[in-house]
Amino acid sequence: MKIPLIKPFINQEIKNKVLEVLDSGYLTEGPVTKEFENKLKLYLGCSHLHAVTSATTGLEVALRALGIGPGDEVIVPDYTYPATASVIAIVGAKAVIVDVSKEDMLLNFDALESAINKKTKAIIPVSLFGAPLDYEKLNAIKEKHKLYIVEDAACSIGAVYKGIKVGNQADITVFSLHPRKFITTGEGGIVTTNNKKWGDWINSYKHFGMDMKRSNREGIQFNIIGTNYKLTNIQAAIGLGQLENIDELLNKRILLANNYKKLISDHENIHLPQVLNPKQNCQHSFQTYIVYVKNRDEVMRKMRAKGTEVQIGSYSLHMHNAFNNNSNIEIVGGLTNSKWCYEHALALPLYYDLTFERQKSIINQLSTNL
Repeated sequence: MKIPLIKPFINQEIKNKVLEVLDSGYLTEGPVTKEFENKLKLYLGCSHLHAVTSATTGLEVALRALGIGPGDEVIVPDYTYPATASVIAIVGAKAVIVDVSKEDMLLNFDALESAINKKTKAIIPVSLFGAPLDYEKLNAIKEKHKLYIVEDAACSIGAVYKGIKVGNQADITVFSLHPRKFITTGEGGIVTTNNKKWGDWINSYKHFGMDMKRSNREGIQFNIIGTNYKLTNIQAAIGLGQLENIDELLNKRILLANNYKKLISDHENIHLPQVLNPKQNCQHSFQTYIVYVKNRDEVMRKMRAKGTEVQIGSYSLHMHNAFNNNSNIEIVGGLTNSKWCYEHALALPLYYDLTFERQKSIINQLSTNL
């Protein structure tokens, strides 16, 4: 594509960091991974942070840390990537899928409350595309019904809610480091929590269940059944180089997003989702820039044919075979808002090297194909 949807930020400094790891011969999780974890923990302001192989495995380990399994129910929004709901079935619990709000594509609070019952143990809200959630409403529901909140914040590194970075509001938060994200390690994920018990359990579980507090002199001891969800030094070197530029990368995304908004303001057939007000000290991280258009599939086909890579927003889970006729999946309500979002949301190119001139060209292409 002449204009790609996303282009990872890989400069010579990052390449050099990877070469240093390769030259060291220490390729698995080690000091570089630890440095990456510590610096990201400092940036987010959380107490415990662990890098894992993906956001999907991060969500799985979060549910296991909370003891969620067979007989439990976890509520998720229908408009999300399949992993959000799949991990619930993976741990043996039931995923209860509810509608979103058309205005912001986020979990619908009325649908959420109507789905809660005695078996409900947790909620996995999704801060979709980098939009911070209304944590005050979520926490009120959490306290009322005595539930856990595991945030699928795959897209939301750098997002802020009322002055506090995402990664601190939920019981456990999970980020993605996939190449669609502006901080990437190729594949990978991050799990954060401010609860020491959960943080220590997660760290042990991702290291085969090893007792991480024992010194080498005391010997290795395995206390729980665990697995290998470690992030390698090679991957961490890529993320570390990007993390050192995170403010510049994030500020550029916000600048480009604001320019898109300005360009779109003159087009009555292009609409934007609602976002929380920056004046309330809330900040969208714009992992993806979404617009609503009437004839999305046709627009997408024509723009791609001209060399501009655009994409759907996300998936409406109930429209896929994996989430139908499955004893670990329950679909609640008509999910009409989710279906509408799936059919109308279009993701526009957004990456560090994107210029204002190219943004203008993208919006001109978009407007002529509506």
